[in-house]
Amino acid sequence: MPKVLVLFHSRTGRTAALAEAIAEGASSVKFAEVELRRLENLAPRAADASAPASRCRALESVESIADYDAIIVGSPSWYGGMSAEVKHVLDQLGPLSGGRPLVDKVGSAFSTANAAQGGEETTVQSILVAMMHQGMLIVPPAYGEDVAAARSHGARVAKVAEWVRHAKSHEHGHKH
Repeated sequence: MPKVLVLFHSRTGRTAALAEAIAEGASSVKFAEVELRRLENLAPRAADASAPASRCRALESVESIADYDAIIVGSPSWYGGMSAEVKHVLDQLGPLSGGRPLVDKVGSAFSTANAAQGGEETTVQSILVAMMHQGMLIVPPAYGEDVAAARSHGARVAKVAEWVRHAKSHEHGHKH
């Protein structure tokens, strides 16, 4: 059973809503264990007062990310890039446990923007590049901020994580 982490930062609630739909989609995959975690704002007053309080817990430690088979990271797009909160976490992944604890784990990303040309694609690309540097196996995202696309995205990542987990369980007993 794949363990899937949906990790996101949201100030207005849009990215949180998409993260919840992605987590629902991942949960639809048989035996998938899905956890939804938010990133705290780096600046205490950065939260939008109109944003709904997130129902999910905050990420407790960056080190815990390595415990998952798949990680789906979400960020609002700010000037075509990821939020400082997401970048802060991704920057900490390199030094973990000898440098590359995420090799061969499944990764994907999603983004939201407040404008039609808000830079979501470049935000997603920057997150995926960080994942590639970690040696992660990338599942391309479903573009769009609708619930159906988000659920499909989550389910696809969970399925790929299950396939990778299954393949890994068979590789240790065979010599070529």
